[in-house]
Amino acid sequence: MTHRVPIEGTLDLHTFAPRDVAAVVADYVAEAHSHGFAEVRLIHGRGIGVQRRAVQTALERHPLVLECWDAPEAHLGATVARLAAPTMPPHLVPLTGFGCLGDDEMRERAAQFRDDLSRRRSVRQFSDRPVPNDVIDACLRVAVSAPSGANQQPWHFVVVTDPETKKRIRRKAEEEERAFYRGRAPDDWLDAVAPLGTDEHKPFLEDAPCLIVVFAQSHGLDTDGRTVKHYYVHESVGIATGMLITAVHRAGLASLTHTPSPMRFLNDILDRPPHERPFLILVVGHPAADARVPNITRKPFDSVVTLR
Repeated sequence: MTHRVPIEGTLDLHTFAPRDVAAVVADYVAEAHSHGFAEVRLIHGRGIGVQRRAVQTALERHPLVLECWDAPEAHLGATVARLAAPTMPPHLVPLTGFGCLGDDEMRERAAQFRDDLSRRRSVRQFSDRPVPNDVIDACLRVAVSAPSGANQQPWHFVVVTDPETKKRIRRKAEEEERAFYRGRAPDDWLDAVAPLGTDEHKPFLEDAPCLIVVFAQSHGLDTDGRTVKHYYVHESVGIATGMLITAVHRAGLASLTHTPSPMRFLNDILDRPPHERPFLILVVGHPAADARVPNITRKPFDSVVTLR
């Protein structure tokens, strides 16, 4: 700081020459911000207002000042300034655990992964064979390792294995789906899903041993209970869900994404707060012995991938 003054919440400007006030204010605000102050008070005296205008002009031009106003203590002749939140330098650590592979091994791994994931199918008929809890736990740990906007991890996963809770979810989902299929669904949507054989009946919500309900959080709460806005919520939760689906398949299980419309009933059944919005239900388990899947194909690779 060019002008050496104690960095406290209040600065009395009477000891500085008028020609130096603007520079003093600029330096003081920068130092106060770096010390973590959220608000500062600058005493300039009542007078005829010349010093007040100079101080407030300097504050209004300062990039770290969000707003300023006359202090309520009129006899002091002071201005209060609210400062931007302090920015902390990133804490960076060396990258570890990332092996550098040769080209041949990369090709082999990529091909194996491609072949395995290409066999993944959405399944609607499940057996009642239980799934070990530690397998679901491992898959969820993959999901929560997903990248997210500003690393805010705006998700919550609820694992449902209780038969009565699954029955309640099915009952409410089928209620919503009946209203959707029989009235709210547009004809073009019904035409699009007709080849998949879907309707308002959702027995898999009870038959499968495990439901993972994914919630997207519009905001979080800090340690003081204050709201923290989340960014890129749908993108982040979508990535995490994709990684979860992949992990479930790699574990040898089948899955199905289900999105009843609307889904807010899941907040009530699963006791989740209003700022969490249901993203989807992932139905997880072993396919039934007589499971059947739609005879569908993928778009040609070259039609969905462009190399530049």
